[in-house]
Amino acid sequence: MKVGIIGSGGREHAVCVSLKKSRNVSKIYCIPGNAGTSLIAENVNIPIDNFEKIKNFILSNAIEIVIIGPEKPLVEGIVDYLETYNIKVFGPNKAASQLEGSKTFTKNLCKKYNIPTAKFGVFENIKDALIFLENCNLPIVIKADGLAAGKGVYICEKKEEYLQAVHEIFEGKFGQADKILIEEFLKGEEMSFFIISDGKSYKKFGSAQDHKRVFEGDKGKNTGGMGAYSPSRLESKSLEKKILDKIIEPTLKGLNKMDINFIGFLYAGLMIVDNEPYLIEYNVRMGDPECQTILPKLNSDFAEILSSCVNKNLDSNEISWHDDKCLCIVLCSKGYPEKYQSNVEIKNLDKIKLQEGEFIFHAGTHNDDKKIFSNGGRVLNFVIKSNDFKNCRSRGLELIKELNWENGFHRKDIGFKVIDK
Repeated sequence: MKVGIIGSGGREHAVCVSLKKSRNVSKIYCIPGNAGTSLIAENVNIPIDNFEKIKNFILSNAIEIVIIGPEKPLVEGIVDYLETYNIKVFGPNKAASQLEGSKTFTKNLCKKYNIPTAKFGVFENIKDALIFLENCNLPIVIKADGLAAGKGVYICEKKEEYLQAVHEIFEGKFGQADKILIEEFLKGEEMSFFIISDGKSYKKFGSAQDHKRVFEGDKGKNTGGMGAYSPSRLESKSLEKKILDKIIEPTLKGLNKMDINFIGFLYAGLMIVDNEPYLIEYNVRMGDPECQTILPKLNSDFAEILSSCVNKNLDSNEISWHDDKCLCIVLCSKGYPEKYQSNVEIKNLDKIKLQEGEFIFHAGTHNDDKKIFSNGGRVLNFVIKSNDFKNCRSRGLELIKELNWENGFHRKDIGFKVIDK
């Protein structure tokens, strides 16, 4: 089976590695891929927003399943476009992708189907937003309505902070913003919860905890993710039942009533308050870097799971997992998530000897004349699978030290709530 992967990050490299293990996969194409995917697949230099060129390449190379990694092409309707040419695609269509593409769509769905979430208000201009904020208790959460690559969220503890947030969002820091979402601050612990769905049935697909803030102790600005670990320390049978009964199933049923079938990964970002789950946001794809910690724990054939989804027979496929823990530390370019230098050579990667259960997933990298260079803010993912989170982190930090990339920085405390308690 020939498989295509759309995307170029650490998530897509992890997907590529998992597919490579399958006895059913004969060839993998990554569009556009990165320096890591080029080692095990064929990279294809087509921009991910050029749907026509992607379609032509898929058809001319007889690619049987296409996996969409990032959110932007999903929200822009790549699945709908490719399916008009009878291409099998793993990922939700444009209507279903509103769960991530429009926070107000999701909030209104929550309201209609009594899905537990933070109280909220939606505003279309600066003036109305600021009038509302004058009467709010602090801290308060302010979000850009559309896609913001994980960065369009502000937790404001002072008036000057919410003034800055509202102005930055409406003035286009995260792209054109027609609406802003203001919601109450929920005090609890975050959890990322994943399912996989074929449009008719679904199965749980692991849990994780990511670290969005740039500095240790979960301080500083939001990023696309500085690291993650799986499973979440909050995972339990009783909590899982609450999440499925109160959040996942009402969401899927609500979509079905709008004639929307969800195919792909659904990622629920949750806040757990006194062992009760509240939906913070939905993502309509596997998270990054959560994906890098979940897929190494998968025992089943990943290609078979994806094939059963696009062929709408997921129910017949049992998904099994290793019992290990898994932790990811992201190595970033200095200055991220603000200004940083790209195209900096990364030496010594080929000298690092990885043991079983150890991975370096590339994110922002590219090849040039057999050398590897940085190509973004988040550059490499050091992922360790073992029976102990502390061992995972220690070994990941050792490997980063061994690489000794002078233009990089990383958090040394990933997993601190589960390791340093």
